[in-house]
Amino acid sequence: MINVAVTGASGKMGRLIIDNILRSEELHLSAAFDLVNIGMDVGEVAQTGKLNVPVSDVADMESVLKDTDTRVLIDFTIAGATIINAPRAAACGVNLVIGTTGFTPQQKKTIEDSIISNNVAGIISPNYSVGVNVFFRILREAAKYLGDADIEVIEAHHNQKKDAPSGTAKGAAEVISEVLGGKEYVYGREGLAPRGKEIGIHAVRGGDIVGDHTVLFAGDGERIEIKHQAHSRQAFAGGAVKAAEWIAKAEPGLYTMQDILGL
Repeated sequence: MINVAVTGASGKMGRLIIDNILRSEELHLSAAFDLVNIGMDVGEVAQTGKLNVPVSDVADMESVLKDTDTRVLIDFTIAGATIINAPRAAACGVNLVIGTTGFTPQQKKTIEDSIISNNVAGIISPNYSVGVNVFFRILREAAKYLGDADIEVIEAHHNQKKDAPSGTAKGAAEVISEVLGGKEYVYGREGLAPRGKEIGIHAVRGGDIVGDHTVLFAGDGERIEIKHQAHSRQAFAGGAVKAAEWIAKAEPGLYTMQDILGL
């Protein structure tokens, strides 16, 4: 069994990831970290039944990871926490599965550098859904033939999401821009805003929307819309656990969900 730890264990995603780990035939939950519920059994916090794994303070991360012989850390928290905790875990020789979004380019580079310098394996992905990564592949193919169209990316999430636009929306734009040799991004429009050859990116926040992403290719007399809708967070949690199973056996280095899914 592969020993896996989870940060943000008391949150919605943390609890769902723990539930998926318990159903995996390859993974064993070895540690859980958070800023709240310290000392409580994480199984009782996650309402999965007692697991004899206490919630540990993130300040004790290095010692807990070493004492539990943890091989993979799954982190779905916030950028300000991940930028501290991911390099600490990598320094302990722990492989990383990071689903946090909202990083600055420098923050992302810092985490990537820590993975490389500590000779571990890691993945930083804006979205672990299998469907979203197929969505990215479809966008790559569509962009080859629809590069002259006006391209807009529209995403919608629940009213508690802190960062905008979503990492997945940015990822979709990056996939298309790469195919087309580099495109300017425009985030929303207001006032005089004549359209050029940019990719427009728009964010909607409301209610309990789990995650909707639509890419619009609009031409003269026709348009194509490519869409992915997440019905529950299970799509992300299941993919993250699949990534943990894969990354534990990988050679040191940086990987993407495209690598894990063979896309």
